[in-house]
Amino acid sequence: MGWVFLFTAGFAEIIFALSLKYNEGFTKLYPSIVTAISGGSSFYLLMLSIKTLPLGTAYAIWTGMGAVGVAILAIFLFKESADGFRLISIGLIVIGIMGLKLTHIE
Repeated sequence: MGWVFLFTAGFAEIIFALSLKYNEGFTKLYPSIVTAISGGSSFYLLMLSIKTLPLGTAYAIWTGMGAVGVAILAIFLFKESADGFRLISIGLIVIGIMGLKLTHIE
């Protein structure tokens, strides 16, 4: 169940980070509510996941999922750069996440 909590926390982290762009310094109500709920949910689910998963692994995967998810979505949503070096760098993060997952098989 720890992995389910962790991956759900990672997706909530992506929503949290993206909502920061839309809440404009907490001046817009609905995006600010999304920020608060997704951020709180992400931390809570991460907390649940570390009850059964190693802290270092869980935290690295959680931050990696957030970084990769936001970087990819920012390319599409905000027209950020999609040059080769950036895509290779994102790919290396994904490889690192996969490696951490493979080191802890239940």
